Amino acid sequence: MIFASIRNSMITLLAGLALVSTGAVQAGTIADDGRIRGRADAPITLVEYSDFTCGYCLKFFRDTLPRLQAKYIDTGKVKFVYRDYPRTDRGVGVDAAVAARCAGAQGRYWAMHDRLFTEGGRLETGAFKGFAKAIGLDQAAFGQCFDERRHLESIFQDRQEANRWGFHGTPGFILMYTAAGPTEKDPAVAIPGAFPFEAFAEEIDRMLSKKAPPS
Repeated sequence: MIFASIRNSMITLLAGLALVSTGAVQAGTIADDGRIRGRADAPITLVEYSDFTCGYCLKFFRDTLPRLQAKYIDTGKVKFVYRDYPRTDRGVGVDAAVAARCAGAQGRYWAMHDRLFTEGGRLETGAFKGFAKAIGLDQAAFGQCFDERRHLESIFQDRQEANRWGFHGTPGFILMYTAAGPTEKDPAVAIPGAFPFEAFAEEIDRMLSKKAPPS
């Protein structure tokens, strides 16, 4: 799978540089596990690899995601997918990812996702059950899920997926056509960092202006 990269604070498709990501995500194969915003058939898919304790991820959540949602996600142009990238193997970042997944098991993934980021990176493991109560979850079910650390394998599979794209920090983003996924002709675009809205918009508009390749 070939993708282009961003350089010098601008999205640049690197001429002549083929970066192959074997086994990374294909847009058309992304199952709706409750971590998708937008229409399933939106022409463009944007995947974020993120950590709830990452300052730059928080910046994206506060400054860029609302504008992307208003212009592209809510209008059916972009499907937004969240993927976990805990920066450490244990600790509050992993616990936060588990808390979000456990909320997702009750159909409230995005409510917990938004609550975690709204805390501004000031997260403590002891607070997650309080968040579950605040967003109206079944507390007993959430507590059992959280205490048993369910979903850990899937969380670290997300991180491995990000590594296959070439990401080794957070946040990282992939833009691709939803139907066909990355191809030699239309590679995915890697956005390694919390670039401003304008950088995302420029690339999304470029992709939308082209005829989406057939699946």
